[in-house]
Amino acid sequence: MSRARVARRIAAGAAYGGGSIGLLGVAAVGVLLAEMQLAKRTVGDGAAPLPPGADGLYGRAFGTEDPLRLALLGDSTAAGQGVRRSGQTPGALLASGLAAVAERPVVLRNVALSGARSDDLERQVSLLITQPLGPPDVCVIMIGANDVTHRTAPTESVRLLSAAVRRLRTAGVEVVVGTCPDLGTIEPVYQPLRWLARRASRQLAAAQTIVVVEQGGRTVSLGDLLGPEFAANPREMFGVDNFHPSAEGYATAAMAVLPTLCAVLGVWPEADRLEPARHENMLPVAKAAAEAAREAGTEVTGARAPWALLKHRRRRRLPVAEGAAGATSEGVGEGVAKRPASGAADTATAAETPAN
Repeated sequence: MSRARVARRIAAGAAYGGGSIGLLGVAAVGVLLAEMQLAKRTVGDGAAPLPPGADGLYGRAFGTEDPLRLALLGDSTAAGQGVRRSGQTPGALLASGLAAVAERPVVLRNVALSGARSDDLERQVSLLITQPLGPPDVCVIMIGANDVTHRTAPTESVRLLSAAVRRLRTAGVEVVVGTCPDLGTIEPVYQPLRWLARRASRQLAAAQTIVVVEQGGRTVSLGDLLGPEFAANPREMFGVDNFHPSAEGYATAAMAVLPTLCAVLGVWPEADRLEPARHENMLPVAKAAAEAAREAGTEVTGARAPWALLKHRRRRRLPVAEGAAGATSEGVGEGVAKRPASGAADTATAAETPAN
C-alpha cells in the first residue's frame, strides 16, 4: 500500500474513531523487542541538559509596541532539550528570525514539555488560549517522536493533534506544525529497528500533514530533522545524549521552519505561487503529505479542497542571538536586539539554498 493511502487511512481512522492501524506484523515483534532493548542501552546514554528558558521579548530595537506573539508547543524538540544556551533553542532562533524579517518585536512563550506526547497538547493549548493577553498570533508545534517510541496508536496521535490545531484556529491563531522527525536516522539504532522506526515516523508525519491542512494549518516536514545533514555529521548535529539535536541541529531545523512561519503571517518576501523549477506542485492532500514526508523542509498548505500546495521555500541564514548565554528572558531579548539591522540584512540578503 502506498504511503499516501496509509496516511489517508490513519487520518480517516482519527476522524471517524477507528482503532489502531498496525504498522508491524506479529512476526516482527520478537526481533523488534530485542533491538529496542539494545537501542535503550545506547540512546540517551549522555546526560542531556534540561532545556533553558528562552521566553521574552526579541527584536527590542524595533520598539516594544505591538509585538508579534509567538508560541511553541510540543515535546523536547520544541522545548530545546540538548543545548545549554537560551539563544540556541528553536524558540529563540525562530523569534529572533521572525523579528528580523518582520522588523517588529516578537514576544516568545514556550509551553513545550520534554517527553510530551500528543495527549499533552490539550493542556498546552489551554495554557495559551486562556492567558490574560489572549491567544498568540502564531503557534509552532513539534510533536510525534514520543508517540512513535511509546507506540501510541497513530490514529489516536493524529486525532489529538487535529483537535489541538482546530482549537487554535478557532481562536484565530495561525498554526505551523513541524511533523514527526525520522527516527530511523538515530545513529545507535540498528536494523531492522531502524527501518521500522523510519517507516512508522514517515507514516505518522504524512497523516499529521493531512489533518493539519484540513484544519487550516500549514506543515513543514521535519522527517530529516535527524536526516541527511544529521547522518553526514552526527557528532555535530546530535547532542550529548545521541538523540536530541545539538545547537547546529536546532539551527538547521529552525531554518527549515522560519520561511513558513513568516509566510503564514504574510511577512515572507516570497509569494505563495508555485515554482516548478523547485519541484513545487499542487497535489491531492494525501499525495502531497506523502511527498513531504520523504523530503525535509517541504511545506504543505491547503488550497482548494482536496488539493494542497507542495512548496520548497528558500532558506536564509538566521540572525545570531548574541549574548544569550546564561541570560534571563529579558536578557535574551536584549541580546537579540543588539544587532537588528545586521540580523535583518543577513536574513534578507544571504545566499539562498534550496531545501534538502
